[in-house]
Amino acid sequence: MKRHKRILLGIAGLAFGTSVVLSCQSERQERLSRREPPDDISVLEALPLRVPEPTDNPGTPAKIELGRMLFYDPILSGGRDVACATCHHPDFGYAEFLPVSIGVNGEGTGSKRHFREPNTIPLVKRNSQSVLNAAFNGLTHENPVGADQAPMFWDLRASSLEKQALEPIKAFEEMRGHTYAKEVAPDSVVARLRRIGEYRRLFGQAFAGPEPVTVPNLARALAAYERTLVANNSRFDQFMRGDKSALSQTEQEGLALFLKSGCSKCHNGPMLSDFKLHTLGVADYAALPEFDAGPDNRYAFRTPTLRNLSRTAPYMHNGTLPDLPKVLMFYEDLSGTTIANPRVQAEQLDPLTKHLRVQFRDINTIIEFLNTLNDDSFDRTIPKRVPSGLRVGGNL
Repeated sequence: MKRHKRILLGIAGLAFGTSVVLSCQSERQERLSRREPPDDISVLEALPLRVPEPTDNPGTPAKIELGRMLFYDPILSGGRDVACATCHHPDFGYAEFLPVSIGVNGEGTGSKRHFREPNTIPLVKRNSQSVLNAAFNGLTHENPVGADQAPMFWDLRASSLEKQALEPIKAFEEMRGHTYAKEVAPDSVVARLRRIGEYRRLFGQAFAGPEPVTVPNLARALAAYERTLVANNSRFDQFMRGDKSALSQTEQEGLALFLKSGCSKCHNGPMLSDFKLHTLGVADYAALPEFDAGPDNRYAFRTPTLRNLSRTAPYMHNGTLPDLPKVLMFYEDLSGTTIANPRVQAEQLDPLTKHLRVQFRDINTIIEFLNTLNDDSFDRTIPKRVPSGLRVGGNL
């Protein structure tokens, strides 16, 4: 009889243990299905010391130098007045100090940039993201992608720096203007480059083949140069690599609050971005003639990196938040269900916003941590001249 009871108890215990295991597995599978990272430091990483690059476009000194010249040469724009560096200048962390960019027919730098008169060009509808560390786009906590599939832009419309490089050249308000149609913009730029002897020589040194000055090689050179624009040795990186003295006690408290507040649900991995689209209800930028509802009309935009964050104000996809305290107060309001954009309803908000627990008293301490993500040891080299003979960087 006792033996029979022991067998029954053993079976019951096994069943109980199995149910616990199955329950844990179920919870784990549910978390995985929601793809919600935990609120602990395991979701954060240091940036790699080595920059990823696609197998079909390895960086070489000749290619990188060619890309640098092209990046600063306004020959790439329709009116020969805008270069890549116009809106991605090293003085501003390879971004700029404007809510949204002024491209074609603009002049000046930073907050002083304005349209020349007369003007028929609209504002660029989104904030200029920094090119710095874009080489690491797509490195996430969950499923990192290769350099040939790295997500770009606020709406993820391009994958890889090579594909990204051609989009501003085709965009009317950014670089193209009225000079030629979108469909022929890259070919029109290449035709200009072929007429410049120095560019023919530089392309010939960087690429093999009977005709090295091509649209794909233009994109490859720009991408190769942009992959050298990295800042991957911040004090946060040093801390994550094992130097626990790299952050002060207050900064470590800020890190703990950053995690506790739910910020890492979206801002995770080595770039502190999940590179996904999220609806947050950011207010529209009043100066734009049309509302920007994002790629799918849900007001969903990509999580930006937090790297070198204090150097790239203003913030959000349309630059409507001028500084970091305003950004964190926005999230404090959002955690209290206050939505800044009246066109976004509560049911449209990303489900991850339910995990936000940003409190006003924690804001300054969180900012202390965010400042440890800054690394000023990036390349700021500006060429003294460009092969076209035009003004370096465009009309700055």
